[in-house]
Amino acid sequence: MREHRLHLASPDDAASLGARIAAQLEAGDAVLLEGDLGAGKTTLARAVIAALTGETDAPSPTYTLVQSYETDTGFGLLHADLYRLEDTGELGELGLDEALDHGAALIEWPDRLGAWRPADRLDIHLEETRDGGRDVRLTAHGSWETRLDALA
Repeated sequence: MREHRLHLASPDDAASLGARIAAQLEAGDAVLLEGDLGAGKTTLARAVIAALTGETDAPSPTYTLVQSYETDTGFGLLHADLYRLEDTGELGELGLDEALDHGAALIEWPDRLGAWRPADRLDIHLEETRDGGRDVRLTAHGSWETRLDALA
């Protein structure tokens, strides 16, 4: 496990980080986005989606729980918001394992996952700062350990 810390001073910084994450995504990867309400989880997820798929108006999956995307090359990306998930027994219905077979997953509110954690994952913790920016802690697991420096 390796860790790196960043400060995002603006939405442009978040978009830049999202593009760097998108460039590093591989099949089987999970990106787990943690932080309080309003910390910027969805903003960062949208930046990854835009960089990877060109979709610039990605809806938040707060009510649908999941949104699926696909690149021109067939790489799949699942964006899940588990805030409203009440029972970990519902996880099987979301298709997380299947998504990782052919692509990657962005998962907001990963505390609702219970013990499910892919070996190749990037944990991102976001915290709003007094200046309106975000402090970001990136924790790399598995193959993300060798890709973490590309996000700095």
